[in-house]
Amino acid sequence: MRTIINPKVTLVGAGPGDPELMTLKGILALNTADVVLYDALIDPVLLKHAPKSAIKIFVGKRVGKHSKPQEDTNQLCVNMAKKYGHVVRLKGGDPFVFGRGGEEIEYIEAFGISTSVIPGITSAVAVPAAAGIPVTKRGVSESFWVVTGTTTAGEISRDLALAAQSTATVVILMGTKKLGEIVETYQKAGKSHLPVAIIQSGTTQEEKITAGFIYDIEQKAQENKVEAPAVIILGEVVRESMRLAEVYREFVKMEIR
Repeated sequence: MRTIINPKVTLVGAGPGDPELMTLKGILALNTADVVLYDALIDPVLLKHAPKSAIKIFVGKRVGKHSKPQEDTNQLCVNMAKKYGHVVRLKGGDPFVFGRGGEEIEYIEAFGISTSVIPGITSAVAVPAAAGIPVTKRGVSESFWVVTGTTTAGEISRDLALAAQSTATVVILMGTKKLGEIVETYQKAGKSHLPVAIIQSGTTQEEKITAGFIYDIEQKAQENKVEAPAVIILGEVVRESMRLAEVYREFVKMEIR
């Protein structure tokens, strides 16, 4: 058995879903991996960039279906690095945007193992953009919030109530199961007619977009059988997408009637 002199872990963001949206630097890291620990939202085609000899282990988590508790994954990074050398921890989106990347780095470095981070394109911006929705636009929205729909306590973030009071675009990740609470929060803020889009499996061939307003988005999501993973975008910028123009033209016609 070979002795590993310099074990290391590279935390790599795989991007929003489309494998072509992963960065070149991330691909180059995979090229030199001895072990790849990958998440549920990773397109399997990305694993082809790792050497054939590399060990590939699924450690993904989905809502209600945890393959590996986070603590087990942290320890696996350490064990594999010590045993094999270079571990690539491949995570969806960007590792530091609700990806628990900071926790993993902190844990691994406590064992004296060197780490590095290769950022990924976050779905919070890329998924709306791919659907033609700019999270900011001059004269429409001058800022945006990114909020988690599910905290470690399993609750919606308390920041959402603050965000709903602002004129900013709000992007919610991991929020499909909390859609009712999101709608209620915005209704309390007097924004029943605010445009909303829910983009399921954004940037992939399975992408599905549901668009409407706060007052009818729950019904539409139910009719379209919206499921995770999905990104929820709330704000006037949703109207800016040419792909959704018909939805909002129909609303104007109804208003005229």
